[in-house]
Amino acid sequence: MKISFPRSLQTVIIALVAIGLVALALGGYFNPATSWFSRLAVEAQTWISTRYLAVADFLTVPRDVASLRQRNNELEAEVAQLQTQVIDLQQKVTETNILSALVDFARANPAYSYKAAAVIGRDPSPFLRYVIINIGSNQGVLPGMPVVTDKGLVGRVDAVIAEAARVQLVTDAASAVDVRLQSSDTEAMLVGSVTGDLSLDMISQNAKVTVGDVVLTSGLGGSYPPNLLVGQVVSVRKLAYELFQQAAIQPNVDFTRLGFVLVITNFAPVDITPLIATPGP
Repeated sequence: MKISFPRSLQTVIIALVAIGLVALALGGYFNPATSWFSRLAVEAQTWISTRYLAVADFLTVPRDVASLRQRNNELEAEVAQLQTQVIDLQQKVTETNILSALVDFARANPAYSYKAAAVIGRDPSPFLRYVIINIGSNQGVLPGMPVVTDKGLVGRVDAVIAEAARVQLVTDAASAVDVRLQSSDTEAMLVGSVTGDLSLDMISQNAKVTVGDVVLTSGLGGSYPPNLLVGQVVSVRKLAYELFQQAAIQPNVDFTRLGFVLVITNFAPVDITPLIATPGP
């Protein structure tokens, strides 16, 4: 036989049970069980989250690696491009500074007319000292014209074609330039060598030559205008039994780094060789 309780009694019982549970909870009797269930829930959530992240990483890593490699390649290409631009800008700055110095030199020496030229080649022989410049007869360049930079004398035009010219440097073994020492106004002959070194010959034994003396073109011989800077004396060789002194010269121009030069176009060299007396037979 089924026992039935009135609905009101059921309600009262449920209410009493609920009140009792609340009272027990407030009294802390459920704390151990609550802590255990909370810890269990946290551990379960942590385990699920860890496994989820591992699976997500496993599925996304290949795509991320490919993306990183592509991005790395893009960055390397950008770095290479920027390095090229930096080198190009540095080269342009250097060229601008050189051209500016040449302009300043031309303005400081208005007695001459100049044409600027770029060095586009060098003689491959280790025994010849020549450079090729990018202007020629079409620009009014003629053989014998002196060539300078803002630092001093370079040489003279040796051969010309329509759009280029060959310049014999003063360091060439076949070069000979009449010069003078600025301090004593002593005349000498500047000669090159197969090694590219410069020296002074034909210096009078009575002349006083000291290290640091400035060497300028003298204008004698008709090949170069006077007072073009050549270099400085770095050592002197004087022996009593020799007719002349000798001196080693440090050129003011760095011939290994010639990039741009000036051709003096209003100087006409004069060949005085036929006027020099030669001994008879």
